[in-house]
Formats: sequence, C-alpha cells, structure tokens
Amino acid sequence: MTELKNDRYLKALLREPVDFTPVWMMRQAGRYLPEYKETRLQAGDFMSLCRNADLACEVTLQPLRRYALDAAILFSDILTVPDAMGLGLSFGAGEGPKFAHPIQNQRMIDNLPIPDPEQELQYVMNAVRTIRRELKGEVPLIGFSGSPWTLATYMVEGGSSKSFTKIKKMMYCEPHLLHKLLDKLADAVILYLNAQIKAGAQAVMIFDTWGGVLGFRQYPDFSLQYMHKIVEGLIRQNESRQVPVTLFTKGGGLWLEAIADTGCDAVGLDWTVNLADARMRIGHKVALQGNMDPSVLYAGADYIRREVKSILADFGEGSGHVFNLGHGIHQDVPTEHPKIFVDAVHEYSRQYHTAR
Repeated sequence: MTELKNDRYLKALLREPVDFTPVWMMRQAGRYLPEYKETRLQAGDFMSLCRNADLACEVTLQPLRRYALDAAILFSDILTVPDAMGLGLSFGAGEGPKFAHPIQNQRMIDNLPIPDPEQELQYVMNAVRTIRRELKGEVPLIGFSGSPWTLATYMVEGGSSKSFTKIKKMMYCEPHLLHKLLDKLADAVILYLNAQIKAGAQAVMIFDTWGGVLGFRQYPDFSLQYMHKIVEGLIRQNESRQVPVTLFTKGGGLWLEAIADTGCDAVGLDWTVNLADARMRIGHKVALQGNMDPSVLYAGADYIRREVKSILADFGEGSGHVFNLGHGIHQDVPTEHPKIFVDAVHEYSRQYHTAR
C-alpha cells in the first residue's frame, strides 16, 4: 500500500501528537457540491451511484479537491446492509429512503440473511479499493456503518420517521424480537466493517443517528450494548497500523461515559455538548470528534472563524480532537464557506499543539 502522507486524523484519534487539529465534515461528499449533483445525474439515481465504484470514488474525492480536508470518507449509505438483507430499498424523487418489506414479525426477523460483504455488498468493497488506490496516500479513508439501532428504526418503520412509534411499540411490547433483530444486525455490521478494513479503510465510524430518541434507561440496552459488541468484534490492526473506531450517537450527551467505556478510540459529539465538559468527562479515555453546529456554515466568514476559535479553545491544548460538524453539512450551504471553516481550523489550532 502507498505510504500515507497526511496521517494527522489517525494520530489525533489515537491521541498522538499532531502539528494542528485535523478536520473533515460529515456528508462532505454530497449534494451541497454542484459537481456531486452532476455525477449523480450521470449515475441516474442514488443507489446506482453507490453501486458504481468509479463514480462513488469520484464523489468521495470531490470535496478533497476544493478543501484541505484531513480525511476522506467512503461514499455510500448506512442502509446498504438492510438493503442486502432483501428489504427492497428505494429512494423516491425528493423523498427519503423506503423499504418495500418492513420488518413486522418474528418470522421476518428469523428469515433475514446476514449478507456476505464480498457477495451482496461487493460493490461497497470495490468502492473502498478504488478510493484507496486513487487517494494515492494523500489522506486516510474512513469506512462506516449505521448502528444496529439506527438501521432497525428504518427497517421496522419502513423508512424515515419522526415519532418512531412502530419500533418503540416493538421495544416495549416485544423486546425479545427487537433484541433478536439488533443482535443479527450487529453480526452483519461486524462482517461489513471488517471487510471494509480488509479492502483498505484505515479507520471506521459507526453512525448511531437515532440513538438520541431512546429513553435514558433504554439507550444502554437497545443501542449501546450492540455497538459495544461491534467494537469488540472489529479488526483493530491492519497494514501495520492501528485501525481507530469512532462511535457517534446524535443526541448522546447523556451517555458519554458509557460510550467511552465500549473500547472505542473516539466519541463523536453533536453541537449540544460543550467540548470542554466532554473532555473533562471522557477525554482522558478517548479522542473527541466534533462539534460545530452545521448551520454555522450559513453565517459569514467572521462568524465562522469566531465559532472555530471558540470550539478550539473549549478543547484546549494537546491532541485527541478531530474537528468536525456536529452532524452532516446542509445541502444549501454556500460552497465557499466550508473552505473558510477548514482553513480556520488549521490556522487557529496550531497554537494548541507542540508537535512540529
């Protein structure tokens, strides 16, 4: 494999010294970029774009051509695993994801296959291999998956939801069924992420987008324990380097200590958490990723820079911080604003690092 030229992101996740704070953006390859829209049009639809390794590689690299980002993230979708389980995933024009065969009973759960990553999900592994080759060692590549709980919400609800009534009804009325589904999903995600690592992903991240909709007592049982299982099952060493694992629960500020105790290397934070408080609570155990409100990128240059300075000051001196947004970048953000953000992180963070 090509030698990695910029490994600040990997070093920061392992809390090793860096010369400045690395930065990338969730959803950095996406529809806020006009070149992405052109490539998606070329593909025909979203899943066709995901399944074409060359086009998935192209959109992965597009933000790196505009901005001095310290990592690339695989262009794919969190719903590839349930799609490979045969639930009939589709994306309607202007609509969110929908499943033709949502999970409704034990028989459907029992009949769910665990996909072979190099068979049913080979298109994802082909994309990973293609991206690694085309990155030429400029920055590391992040692989990812949805968490079992988050995947289950879509599979039971049949798509996006605001109230999550179907899966919560299952959770409270038939918890044994939901645990069976979550356990099967955890097994599938372990295989999926390990295959991404073998194909060339140098770090992995688990997106628990909907963990924050769970109650205080329900989150450990129905979300966290399955992410813990995944962390324990992952390949942690590849290509003579450690493979860092980041867990991100949107709305997860209540459970930071428990998340850090899973054995992960880093915890992602949304913008509702104060970074100084998070560092005091868990920063001695794990690295922290985050956590600027994505909507700040609507603001002018001066405001963006002030917010970057404030967040850097909240974390303070030393390594162990990967700067990011608290969730994905919005699709109508002006394309010049992420450059202001990324450049500000690099410029203003140097004073907090002694590595040169």
